[in-house]
Amino acid sequence: MNYNLTRTLLCITLIFVSLKTYSSDRALVFSAIPDQNQSQLTARFNIIAKYLSATLKVPVKYVPVKSYAAAITAFSNNQVQLAWFGGLSGVRARSLVANSEAIAQGIEDTKFETYFIAHHSTNLKSSTKLPAGIADLNFTFGSKGSTSGRLMPEYYIREQFHKSPTELFSRVGFSGNHSRTIALVQTGAYQLGAVNYKVWQQQLKEGKIDNSKISVIWKTPTYPDYQWSVRGDVDSIWGKGFKNRIKQALLDMKDPALLEAFPRSGFISANNDDYLPILHTARKIGLID
Repeated sequence: MNYNLTRTLLCITLIFVSLKTYSSDRALVFSAIPDQNQSQLTARFNIIAKYLSATLKVPVKYVPVKSYAAAITAFSNNQVQLAWFGGLSGVRARSLVANSEAIAQGIEDTKFETYFIAHHSTNLKSSTKLPAGIADLNFTFGSKGSTSGRLMPEYYIREQFHKSPTELFSRVGFSGNHSRTIALVQTGAYQLGAVNYKVWQQQLKEGKIDNSKISVIWKTPTYPDYQWSVRGDVDSIWGKGFKNRIKQALLDMKDPALLEAFPRSGFISANNDDYLPILHTARKIGLID
């Protein structure tokens, strides 16, 4: 009797230790929407992976994805458990995973903007209203799933002109990311484009924008955008409270070298309700059922 009891307790202990070791050794994998040059993103987010690994005391790995849709799929399939999403991609991803949450956003992400940019050959100037002169020109969005590069600019185009982009412009394209949008408009491949204001400001700072060839002609009203989203099942893998530990690690990110990866001045708490305006707008223009 005692022998059997001892043996049972030993088996339970070994199982517990095995599970504990598995949980602590399993890598937390995260990704980010490819809104900029992928090699730059990889270099930047590998630094974030090292920070999170040291802070959370578990292996953390960054994996790049090729499209916004791929980021959403990776999140829904549990290939990544944490992701740096745009507003629309985050709403879509969280809708596919039970109890997933938006947990942190950049300080700047509460009041995000899209810049409408134009090649100098259009002779369009900066205005407080979306210029009527954009009609019948050619135009490129960013990714089809981008909040700042597609959702919000399309919303304001429809609101002002009461036309869809294909009805308003002579040609409509999708560049795939904000850096590419800037490059296409700057070379004159497209006359107009819509771009994430943070990417514009960063490229301006880096000297990649030639103001004699390209300029901002209109800035949208502000809206909520980027956020960190986490799957709802991470506590079952890494232990109770792990989701809160991830959130706190993001909120505690103060090192300028880390923040430059985004770039943001810091992070604040977020929740799913912050992104209801994105959900409502996406439904209004038919991007979400």
